[in-house]
Amino acid sequence: MNGDGGLAIELRALRKEYVRGKKTTVAVDGLDLEVRRGEVFGLLGPNGAGKTTTVEICEGLTVETAGEVRILGSRWRQRSDTALRARIGTALQETKFFEKQTVRETLALFAACYGRGRSVDEALALVSLQEKADSRQSQLSGGQRQRLAVATALLGEPELLFLDEPTTGLDPQSRRQLWDVVRAFQAGGGTVLLTTHYMEEAQMLCDRIAIVDRGRRIALGTPTELIRSLGAEHVVEFDAGAAVDRVDAAQLTALPGVQRCEIEGSLATLTVSSVHGSVPPLLALLAERGIALEGLATRHATLEDVFVGLTGRQLREDRGE
Repeated sequence: MNGDGGLAIELRALRKEYVRGKKTTVAVDGLDLEVRRGEVFGLLGPNGAGKTTTVEICEGLTVETAGEVRILGSRWRQRSDTALRARIGTALQETKFFEKQTVRETLALFAACYGRGRSVDEALALVSLQEKADSRQSQLSGGQRQRLAVATALLGEPELLFLDEPTTGLDPQSRRQLWDVVRAFQAGGGTVLLTTHYMEEAQMLCDRIAIVDRGRRIALGTPTELIRSLGAEHVVEFDAGAAVDRVDAAQLTALPGVQRCEIEGSLATLTVSSVHGSVPPLLALLAERGIALEGLATRHATLEDVFVGLTGRQLREDRGE
């Protein structure tokens, strides 16, 4: 595998096995992936898909069983680990700090680990925590703690930033504040590999997204490309209550413009190419079956619809790995 100055991450036929006694578990199964320099790249997948293992291999924390890994044009090697590690930053879903330390003291401690990089004041400004510089950890909100965690990852002026579910559990305002930090890092030329359980976050931040399942890549593209892969851009949802068993998925899929149908409980979800072309025949079919609707809604298709179509699950049903 030849190094490419335009790529921040290159994975070729990546495989990771865990052997426990006589049992072998394959966490990553022949994964090919390229992350371009300067982009925010999303890695999405259900529980057990291999996301965390893949990220840990990219971070140099876990050794692959087979395949090739190149990070910023280099491979993880014992002699060069320090130099390569100085070029990356990592922020986890939750970072534990010393409760009695102030924000400034925490950043100064992390800054001492780098031979070069940003000053504490510069890091504070990047994540808009200047007013909290002298506050202790116990006085920070969840969103402020997460911004501090990202600030520690940015102290060394990394070229590549790994963010593992950085906004899980945060309120909408705190989440959007972290989005601004990510966008600013990218605007300065940085590259981000992001895992998230929020489809809105992936759709708002990511230039490209890979969806993985059972250790393999099952979809890759921009958010727009992935949504278009459904073959339709709209979704019709209706609640038929107890009468839902009077109609089945095959009958609904046969309606004009319907590309896909999912029925869960009393709720049916149709992916359609045209709302005005599909809703009138849908209402006619339901009336013919004697079904009185308890609810009807239409919306644009989203990444969540792509994810459910590919994996059969909603992303936020799966926490951890």
